[in-house]
This record gives sequence, C-alpha cells and structure tokens, in this order.
Amino acid sequence: MTGTLIIFPSLDHPVWSVIAFLIGSCIGSFLNVVIYRVPLGLSVNEPKRSFCPHCKSPIPMRRNIPLFSWLMLRGKCADCGAPIAFRYFAVELLTALMFVAVWVWLRMTLGLTNVLELPMAALLPLWIMTALLVSITFIDAEHMIIPVSLTWAGAVLGLGANALWPKLSDLASFATRNPKWQDGLYQAGLGWVIGFFGLWAVVLLGKLAFGKKKMEFPAPVAWHVKESENPEETVFFEMGEEKIFWWDIFSRKSDRLIVECATLRLDEEEVEAGTLVIREDRIEMPDGRTVMVENLKSLEGTSARAVIPREAMGMGDVHLLGMIGAFFGWTGVFFSLFSASLYAIVAAVLGRIGFGRQLPFGPFLILGAATWMFGAWKLAVWYFAKMQLF
Repeated sequence: MTGTLIIFPSLDHPVWSVIAFLIGSCIGSFLNVVIYRVPLGLSVNEPKRSFCPHCKSPIPMRRNIPLFSWLMLRGKCADCGAPIAFRYFAVELLTALMFVAVWVWLRMTLGLTNVLELPMAALLPLWIMTALLVSITFIDAEHMIIPVSLTWAGAVLGLGANALWPKLSDLASFATRNPKWQDGLYQAGLGWVIGFFGLWAVVLLGKLAFGKKKMEFPAPVAWHVKESENPEETVFFEMGEEKIFWWDIFSRKSDRLIVECATLRLDEEEVEAGTLVIREDRIEMPDGRTVMVENLKSLEGTSARAVIPREAMGMGDVHLLGMIGAFFGWTGVFFSLFSASLYAIVAAVLGRIGFGRQLPFGPFLILGAATWMFGAWKLAVWYFAKMQLF
C-alpha cells in the first residue's frame, strides 16, 4: 500500500487567507474576555464560559460564534436583552483582519509560494504579538491603563521571536543582511532597552514638569470618592466637573491626592475637617486616623482646593514601547514613537478633544509599530541608502 501524497495549494491561494481570518476571529473572541476581565482583576480562566456583563448569565457555545453571534443577536443579550457593546464585534473583526494582514505580509516579504517553506517560528510569534497589541489597544482606550503583564509577556515573546527569526528586529536592512540568531537577540535586547529606558526618561521629566494639577474654586464645592455604577470601571474621585478614576490618580506608591476640606463626611458621618491626604490604598484623616480604602463605605465633603497627582505619560506606555523594541529593534522604536506623536496630534485635532485633555497614548504607539511593520521600514531602507549608512 503506497502512501498518499498530500498536495497543498500555493501560499498565494485565497484559502490560506480565509483560514487566517477564521483563526483570527476565534482569537478575537478570546481577546474580548481578556479586555473585559484583566482591567477588573478577574481571571481569564474562571469562569471558563463567557457571560453577559449585565445579567451575568453564561453564554452557551451556540451563541458564542465569533462575528456571527453578535450580528444574529443584533448586539443584545439573548437572556436579558441588554445591549452588548459593538466593541465585541470590532475586536473579533479587527483581530481577524490583522491575522490576514500579518499572513500576507510575511508571505510577500519572504517571497514564499510553497507552504512547506513557511517559517512558523516567525508567523506564530507575530500572530501572538498581534493578539497582545489588540488587547492593549482596547484596554488602554477604555480604561487608560496598559496591563504590565501583557507587555512583559510580549517583550519575552519578542526576544524569542528574534532569536528564531533574526531579521524581524532589523527590517531596515532586510535585503542586505542575513543575521544570525545572536544578532537578532542582540538587536531585540537593544530595542527593548532603548524603548523602555528612553521613554522612562521622558516620563520622569514629564513628572517634574507636569506632576501636579491644582484645582481651586472661589468657594467650596462638593466632592466625593465613589464606586462607579459601570461594572467595567472602579472607584473614582469627583470634584466640580472633574471625574478622575483611581488608576489615573495613583500610578505609583508615592502619589498623594490632597484635599483641603471645608467639611468632611466619612461613612455618612460628619468628622473633623482639614487637610485630607488620600493614597492608593489608605486615607490619612485630618484628625490623625488612617482608614484603609478597602474598608471605606463613603467619603465626601466640600473643598475649595485640591492637588491631584498626574502623569505626562503612564508607565504602561514605557513597558509597551519596550515590547515594541523587543520585536522591531531600535529603528522600530524611534519610528513608532515619532509616528505615534503625529497620530495623536491628528486625533486631537480631528476629534476636537482639545489639547491638555487625557488621551491614551498606547493605541497610537501600536499604530506606529504597525505602520513600521507593514511598510514604513522601506522608508528607512531608502533613507539609509541615501545617507550611505548601509
């Protein structure tokens, strides 16, 4: 009995893009779990089944088909009828399209036609990187935070990917060099160092220049510390027209929110007014007592002056740029940071959100990295050729 010869279609056949799309949509369905649960400190494994964020009813497999389920249910929960955000559909679609884009980019960049020549050591890390970046984009856009656990995982993955496929961190010299695994690991490590510590220096300088925001009123206004009614948000501080979430106030252990209280109520009881110092995990009362935030029921009062700590940029962006450097080397770091700044300015102008307002920078860094990967590195090739650096 002779063996059966399996003939695969060539890599430019549309069937491979369809397969990449289906894989990406399934991964996107899981990313929705990550995007919802990670910022809330919930496990992505327990409960194992997805649930409605409103009524908490488990979603059976037949109602959890990527892309189709949201469309068939018209963006509503089948049990309680509450609206399911368009974000769930968008994440699945974006991830699917990005998986196809990575697949096509890798095939065209390497000029491959035979499936047996496909370097899975390059494709799988790039797909995992894409999944991480999609998760970070939506988490940062919704919550203004970047989970460090995701960026650390991405940085380690980037180092490994460059050891397996050294050209990834040196795209600008793709056609002229054939680096060894040691070269790839070195470029990835250098990219992480420059990305992380370079942006960290910017954050420290920004802290010195813009580290505090003073709120002053001609007469005392009401303020309070309150837990959000939105299940995807947590505690926030509100004073006047300002509403600031806990994670936007306390990015480091040394940060303090200082409120000069005209009146003060703790757990609905009137207490001694004066200077109130709020830290991330505890509150220092004017009478010398310390109250842990986890034991707090309510805190409110009136004040004419408060000092709020703030960052020019969060440490999550620092870790994210380090991760980008671990994948695309120092050239990718500089391009991503430069183009992200331009994208952010354009978004501020077109979105009419106003300068000086909070704007998540992570999605723009990711957009800059994607721009670099999907063709901007060719600009570097042209530039370096003109400068006769290569």
